[in-house]
Amino acid sequence: MEESNPNRPVARRFSKTGINFWIDFFLLCVFLTLCWSSVVVRYVFPPAVLSEGWSLWGLDYLTWTDVQFGCLCVMVACVLIHVMMHWPWVCGVINTWRKHQGKLSAAESLDSGSRTLWGVGLLIVLLNILGLGIALAAFAIQGPTS
Repeated sequence: MEESNPNRPVARRFSKTGINFWIDFFLLCVFLTLCWSSVVVRYVFPPAVLSEGWSLWGLDYLTWTDVQFGCLCVMVACVLIHVMMHWPWVCGVINTWRKHQGKLSAAESLDSGSRTLWGVGLLIVLLNILGLGIALAAFAIQGPTS
């Protein structure tokens, strides 16, 4: 049998508040990196058509645009995690607004499963709108004229 040692550190689990803090902190860092890389691409480098041969810290213009897009992708993933962590709060606020407007009784509050379905449905709608915008741009783009 193992004895309990009072001097032994206790293994701690992260609280939801701690996890939220670190996700938000990481999101802030990614946001600042995205802002910085966007300014580098837009204002430090010459315009894209004139940027051939230019480099910053060994990276050319196209590599910097890849860094910028990578930061954007990481930021989108962090925002999604952030919203998922706060989704019960979002649903609670919406329920409170609906109750104050008289459109929802106290017994009609959404359960966890319903909140999840609404969240997934909203995400699907938003991704379809984004995809539609990308598809429209892909169909409407015009190449150079001869």
